[in-house]
Amino acid sequence: MKLIRFGLKKNEKPGIIDTKGIIRDCSAHFKDWNHNFFQYDGLDSLKKINVDKLPIIDKGIRLGSPIHRPGKIVCIGLNYQDHVKETNMICPKEPTIFLKATNTIIGPNDNIQIPKKSIKTDWEIELGIIIKKDCKYLNSEIESKDYIAGYTISNDVSERDFQKNRGGQWTKGKSCDTFNPTGPYLLTTDEISDVNNLNMNLTVNGTTRQHSNTKNMIFNPYYIVHYLSQFMTLEAGDLISTGTPSGVGMGMTPPQFLKAGDTVELTIDKLGTQTQKCV
Repeated sequence: MKLIRFGLKKNEKPGIIDTKGIIRDCSAHFKDWNHNFFQYDGLDSLKKINVDKLPIIDKGIRLGSPIHRPGKIVCIGLNYQDHVKETNMICPKEPTIFLKATNTIIGPNDNIQIPKKSIKTDWEIELGIIIKKDCKYLNSEIESKDYIAGYTISNDVSERDFQKNRGGQWTKGKSCDTFNPTGPYLLTTDEISDVNNLNMNLTVNGTTRQHSNTKNMIFNPYYIVHYLSQFMTLEAGDLISTGTPSGVGMGMTPPQFLKAGDTVELTIDKLGTQTQKCV
């Protein structure tokens, strides 16, 4: 299933995209794609609904993030060898973890706002994991599969000067408004045969900047969920961004960063495409 949220900002309704590509309104049956929906077997309830009887929504409507504002956004840094190399850092022996403010989440095609006094706003295509139910101290990678609702595209937009040169804390360079375009939809796990083999591509103004595959991750999605559960309770509806491959602006020679008027487009196999304009 492809779960979406549609409508005006902060007033989105839950919906799905059916097998014919038609947007359907689910708001008569569910309040939102939020913690309670995922935690209390909402996905199973959704499967029992006759999709053909749901109201049709115009394709031109705005899409919001496919999940309601999560309890937390957990990000994995330095999870691709080539990205580690371009940043001149050491390959981690365990996942590098940081948190990102939850109010950074916006729709897949909403504008990215260049922050005040920003000189190094950068792009990062990432596979996003949505947690299906609360979990803590999972026993194995295999067990973690039961705690994943689905996957989406996450653009971990970053201000490198804030991140690297303003006290050494990544959070301040990751948590500016609009810094996490998400979507266009959440694709449930039953529709992805191999999450460890998805091509991913990001362009800036039509020029490819990042091109890789999830098979190049140092730590795969199942390991990440298992690992994180040893340190914190992952809650239903939480978003995990799994890291970005090489090709970010700060790794270029000379470095290049986003400016007003630029267009960023991100695509991951099976997960669709999102496009943002920088303002």
